[in-house]
This record gives sequence, C-alpha cells and structure tokens, in this order.
Amino acid sequence: MKRAIISDIHGNIEALRAVLDDIATQQVDAIYCLGDIIGYGPNPRECIDEVMSFDMCILGNHDQGALFDPEGFSSGAEKAIFWTRAQLEAADQDQESNRKRWDFLCELPRNVQEADVLFVHGSARNPLNEYVFPEDIYNEKKIEKIFAVIQRHCFQGHTHVPGVFTQDSRFFAPDEFDYQYQLGTDKVMINVGSVGQPRDGDQRSCYVILEDQTVTYRRVEYPLETTIEKIYAIAELDDFLGDRLREGR
Repeated sequence: MKRAIISDIHGNIEALRAVLDDIATQQVDAIYCLGDIIGYGPNPRECIDEVMSFDMCILGNHDQGALFDPEGFSSGAEKAIFWTRAQLEAADQDQESNRKRWDFLCELPRNVQEADVLFVHGSARNPLNEYVFPEDIYNEKKIEKIFAVIQRHCFQGHTHVPGVFTQDSRFFAPDEFDYQYQLGTDKVMINVGSVGQPRDGDQRSCYVILEDQTVTYRRVEYPLETTIEKIYAIAELDDFLGDRLREGR
C-alpha cells in the first residue's frame, strides 16, 4: 500500500491544494493527515472540506482548540483559533456544511495504529500535545520514554520540522539521507513536516510518501504570497503568521 502522509495544514488552502496536486502524480492508494487542519491560516472551511475526503485523519491540538477552549497557546495562536471557530460557526454560511465540518472534527481519533505503525499528531506518549524537537535527542530520558510506547514505527507532526529520530537518540534531517529513508527492524519516529507552515528554514510545503519500507520526503512550492495577503487582510490574524511563511520558520 502506497500512502501519502501529510500534517499541519493550518488553514493554508494554497499549500494544501499544491500538495494534493503533487500527490496526484504519485499514484498513491491513500492519503493520511496527522492533524492540525486548521489554526493560523485564512481558509479553515476549505481545508476541512478537502480533508474530509481523505482515507484517515487524526486530531491535532489546533483542531481540538477550535472544538474547546485552547490551552497553552500563544496569544497569536489563541486569537487565530477564536477567529477560526467564528468562521466555522458563521451564520452566513450553509448551516448543513457547518454541521458536517464540526461533526468531522468531533469524530477525529487521537491516534491510529496499523500493525506496528502508529500515527499521531504530537508523540506516541502524548498524541495531542507533546513536541519532539530535534534538540530533544540530548534529553535521553525523554526519548527513551517515548520509544518505550512505540511498537516499531511512529509517524508524527506538530513541530513542523521534518526528519527521523532513531532509538539511540539521533536525528536526521531529510537532506542528510537524500530525502529517502529505509525503514528496518529498529524503532524510529518520522516527523513528516508541515504542509501549511514549514519551520525548517524551507518555505516549501513538506510531506512524505510511505511505500513498503521506504519513506520519501517531498517538497512542494505553492503561491505563498497569496496566503500571506489573505492573512494580512484579517485583523484577527497576526501579520507574523504570514511573515513566517516566507522564512519557513
């Protein structure tokens, strides 16, 4: 089975559609999303509508923040979540469509296990909220405790930083293995990067293709200035949320 695995769309419909166009060239059997469909970006409704047709999607912390009161968010992220919630409740929109979007978000699972492969948003230990950053390789106890609850392979997002964590506390960015990683018998965590808000210094969207034991990272350009102008035009969304798209940070 050949799967496209994406994460952290964050209301960026231009990035999502560019990635879906790229996925269409890869002859995949299924599309999986690891959460954070919404938050930060200017098109939450459109992004949910696209993801509703995917084969699998799990809950992200921003998705949950729209459903309930956001916790632990920065002021800019919190303002964006409240604005996002207002868009999903807008009285001038088709109410049946509004209901379907809310129902979809409400039913998202926190993780999905397929054989010895786990799919989460944050981490295997805390699927919704725990960040696993590259620098966490220096926190051996943290890495050890997370790997203890992983059967073999774990795909995750949340940090927006793509790469592979090994059980012996090493991290490899995609360019260190020429964007193609071979899975083996050892446990690994694979961060698939972000579609809508990359933070590894590369402004292009990032996602992976999983086919048999091969993980291939793909980078996709999109019209980010279009997204940025939309963000600038919405008072409730900080300009910083647009600026960072240019920087990939």
